[in-house]
Amino acid sequence: MDLLLKINNLSIDYETKAGPVHAVEDVSFTLRKGESLGLVGESGCGKTTLAKTIMRMGAENCVIPQGEILFNGKDIVKMSKEEIRKLRLNDIAMVSQSAMNALNPVYRVGDQIIEGIMAHTKMTKKEAYDRTVEVFDIIGLKPDRMDAHPHQMSGGMKQRAVIAMALSLNPELIIADEPTTALDVVVQDRILKQIKEVLGKFNSSMIFITHDIAVVSEVCETILVMYGGKIMEKANTKVFFKKPFHPYSLGLHNASPSILDIGKELISIPGTPPNLIEKQFGCRFKERCPFRTDKCMNEEPNLTPIDENDHLIACHYPERVEEFREKTQHKETWDVVRDRIEMEREVIVHG
Repeated sequence: MDLLLKINNLSIDYETKAGPVHAVEDVSFTLRKGESLGLVGESGCGKTTLAKTIMRMGAENCVIPQGEILFNGKDIVKMSKEEIRKLRLNDIAMVSQSAMNALNPVYRVGDQIIEGIMAHTKMTKKEAYDRTVEVFDIIGLKPDRMDAHPHQMSGGMKQRAVIAMALSLNPELIIADEPTTALDVVVQDRILKQIKEVLGKFNSSMIFITHDIAVVSEVCETILVMYGGKIMEKANTKVFFKKPFHPYSLGLHNASPSILDIGKELISIPGTPPNLIEKQFGCRFKERCPFRTDKCMNEEPNLTPIDENDHLIACHYPERVEEFREKTQHKETWDVVRDRIEMEREVIVHG
């Protein structure tokens, strides 16, 4: 498949009174045409910041100190406001995690989509209306729902309307930021199936952002695991769910319920993510990793391949993965981290 998106050494900061917050640091990855990529990690890991920056929709205090975002070979970072405006919806569209906030409460849903189409094309109102009817049919909404206001629609309907808006101009890239958040599992499953069908129909690429790794298995071919503004692991989704490598990825697996293992004990990862306003040394996951060494504390691991299938991890000890995989299944392994964190906290408080 042809290359659609290439991100090179991208760093993203938020300027604050206390200093810059390094939300994303030196991130690189590619996305092929027709490929779906899942971006997972805890809240605050940088995944939404990364997604919004691809569309240049970051907050006013968001800056890009380094890096490239190459979309069809053109650097989005260097584009003018007018070029970005033309890019949005036409070529790249976003499905936000809060459908209610994405829709104007005082306008009919259909009118909002029609207005977006007309703003980015030379279509007449009749042509834009017909296109909206078409995308409503694709995502399973009846045309009469176009006359509804957002408050007259269920959560699932509103989310599908936002997806319809994103699809209205057949963009090459769809960025879905937690699109099934706050939906019940039945509606969530329906939305995921529709997203998958739409991707196949239009051959669109997708970046799917979520903190729920189980959702990624439904719709994505490739998975990127982020932590503390960095990529910890990149893998084929099927391979990842069978054999994750990075200790953080293993921790996410053990903290996620599985219908295949009803009696499985869920084991949480002790501690909290790093404070990204502080300069980071060594591995980002070192404070919460049960296998850390002096090397982990002082030397940052590079994202390196571990096989011939483009499986990458940022860990100094890939050869110990089988040991890591076995030990992380036991609560006692993580209890060591929990005790260590508590001991370090006591030292800080009492000296």
